[in-house]
Order: sequence, then C-alpha cells, then structure tokens
Amino acid sequence: SAQIADLQQKLLDADNGDRAKQRWDSIATILEAKCALKYLLGELVSSKVQESKLQSGLEQSQASCSDVQKMLMEERNHIAELETAFQNQILVQEQQHQEKVNRSSWK
Repeated sequence: SAQIADLQQKLLDADNGDRAKQRWDSIATILEAKCALKYLLGELVSSKVQESKLQSGLEQSQASCSDVQKMLMEERNHIAELETAFQNQILVQEQQHQEKVNRSSWK
C-alpha cells in the first residue's frame, strides 16, 4: 500500500508539472502573456526578498561564529596562562620542599 501511495503521488506530481507546462504553452494572447509576465515578476521579487533575508541571516551567523571563535581563542589563551602559572607554582613548591628536605638532612 505504501508503494501504491508513492506511485499515486508521483502521478499527481507529474500531472501538476504537465498542467503548468500546458498553461505556459497555451498562452495565446497578449493579455495572457502580460498576466504570466506579471506573475513571473512577482515570483522574482519574492525570490529576491527571500534571498536577501537568507543572505542577512548568513551574515549574522558568520558574525556570531566569528565572535564565538574569538571568545574561544581568548579562553584558550587564558587557560594556557593559568596552566603556565600553575606549573610555575608547582615548581616553586617542589623547590621549597626540596630545600626543606635538604635543611632537615643537614641538621
């Protein structure tokens, strides 16, 4: 039954495509041509508006992505600085401990 439904849908789609083609092929008067042209221009304007909205959305997304990448880089740098400070602190503590051990062994 799923295959039958799929085939029926394909037939409907093909029939709609044929109807659209027949409409364009059957334009016989200037008035019909003007109406078709008016429709096509409306579709063009609609497409251009949609393209503009999508382009604007893309630009905003790219700007957001750039901001997030910048923040990520700053955080990575901050983490690297913290790691360096932590390693230095460990080194100082190890040296202090070694000095204490050395002083204890001299006593």
